[in-house]
This record gives sequence, C-alpha cells and structure tokens, in this order.
Amino acid sequence: MPADPIVFFERPYPSANMVLVRGQNPILLDTGYGSDLQETENLLRGAGTPPEALSLIVNSHYHCDHAGGNARLQRDYGIPVAAHRWEAALVNGRDREACGVEWLDQPIEPYRVDRPLSDGDELDAGPMVLRVIHTPGHTLGHISLYAPEEETLLLGDAVHGDDVAWLNPFREGVGAVLRALETLDRLSALPARRAFSGHGTEVRDLQAAIDRGRRRYEKWLEESEKAYWHACKRIFGYALMIYGGLEEGEVAPYLLRCPWFGDYARHGFGTEPEAFIDPLVAEMLRSKAAGWRDRRLVALPPHNAPSPGWPSGPTRPKDWPGLRQPG
Repeated sequence: MPADPIVFFERPYPSANMVLVRGQNPILLDTGYGSDLQETENLLRGAGTPPEALSLIVNSHYHCDHAGGNARLQRDYGIPVAAHRWEAALVNGRDREACGVEWLDQPIEPYRVDRPLSDGDELDAGPMVLRVIHTPGHTLGHISLYAPEEETLLLGDAVHGDDVAWLNPFREGVGAVLRALETLDRLSALPARRAFSGHGTEVRDLQAAIDRGRRRYEKWLEESEKAYWHACKRIFGYALMIYGGLEEGEVAPYLLRCPWFGDYARHGFGTEPEAFIDPLVAEMLRSKAAGWRDRRLVALPPHNAPSPGWPSGPTRPKDWPGLRQPG
C-alpha cells in the first residue's frame, strides 16, 4: 500500500500546525513560528521529506504562527513561497500592515512571496492536485487547499475542531464575521472525507465543526462584545507566549503601546485603554489563559518558549530590506 501523501503535524504554540503533501513535487502548507525553525526542519526530515526537497511553501495566511518559518527556509534552501495575491502584494511591498505585525506586535523575519495565488488556482504535488479556495474571515487573503480526487481539505484557520478563529474588524474590515460565515457555507458544500486545521487535532467531523463555528459566529453578530473578548484573549495570550510573560509592572505599559489593545478598548468596548487593562487581566486569569508566577503574568496553555538568539534581524515589514527588481 502506498504511503499516505498527507502528513499532518500538530504543533503547540507559538507555531501553527503544518501539513506536508508528499509527492514528486512536495508542498508544505504553513511553516510555524520563526523560533521553532529547528523543530520544523526535524519534523520534515522525520517524515522523509527534508526541507531541501520541498518544491513549494504555501501560506494559508500571513500571520507569524503560520508564516514565521518562511524566511529561513527560503534563505537556506531556496524554497519558493506562495500566498494569496492580496497578502503577497503587502509582503512584497514591505507594507507596514503586512502580516499584521505592527498592529499585533507579532515579529516575523523578512521573506518574499514568489507565487501569488487566486481562488481556483491549482498546485500539483504529483499526483495530488490541490485547488486554492479563497476563505476570507480571519484575514482577507486567507486561503484553504482542497484535493477533489482525495476529498481532502487543508483548512488553515478557516475551521477548527474545538474553537473558531479570532476575527479582526479593525484591520480586516467590519464585515469579517459575515465573510467568515460565507466561508463556512462554501466549505460545507465541498465533499470532504478528511480535514486538517491550523490549530488543534485533525478535524474528525468537518460538518459538525462547521456547524459549531456557524453558531458561534452568528452569536457574535448579535453580541459583538463576545467576538472582542475572544480576540483580545487570543492576542494577549499569544504575546505572553512569545515574550515569555510580563513582569507585573510591564503589563500596563505593554498593553497601552499595542494598537490592537487601543482599538478594542475604544471602538469595541467603548472605554479608554487605561480603563480596560484591569478587566482584560482579570478575564485572562478567570479563563486560565494566563496566571501569575512570581509576580510575572505568563501564558498557561502549553507552548514552546522562543529559543535564545531569535530573532537576529529585522522583524517588522517597514524595516525589512527591499526586494531586488528583476533585470
């Protein structure tokens, strides 16, 4: 019996999951967080497809937990990167909004997108052929990959088995929830025997996961503050992971300099940022997203602390070196 062409890597934060599609032209969906690069390489080698054998990296979207490994894999092995054309233009233009870095305060090393993608494009891993499905919601340029012959869906953050993606009306548009619902409708119409998400375990019952996600998003349309709380806890919890926590006296200054925090406080909850610090910290503690350890606020969910010495270069697109023009 031939080996399964799909290899699913379930990864702890700060990395997202990866999916390797083995074949004559192996394709890797997403590359994890930049500080987890050594583990990324080890996983690929353990699956029998070393990084140098990859024909293409595809990003479901450009957040650092999904695209953070791009820079060094591209630099060290010359692997081309593909992404939705809207996000490709921001990345290649070194736009300060690229990857959400400035707004989220989530560092990512410089890379380029070699192959802009559009809905309906096909990627041939040989023999598996993957169709690009534009699945906006979490980001405007989010994509999923679908193998019709194998009835297999690689979802990125479009659907999770036990949660939903946080949504960002301040950078992705006020229609983010409606776009996410339309994405669920579109994915629901695709025959799929197997489905793999960007976070959590393999999605065993895709339709049930889609139905749960739809009910949650519909509730957010009625009670928008639920969406805002969900996003704030995810963003702040991730910051605590990648920065190793914050001393008690660092929490307020950190939050007050983060654009996401100011936007959610003022425009989501209708309060001044200074007044939203204590409620957010209290909710982080109540939900066990964070806890105090020796007067340091730390993330409680399992995660890998970033390795020493990472990053070693610029991590904001406005500071990335420009791309050389052809010719």
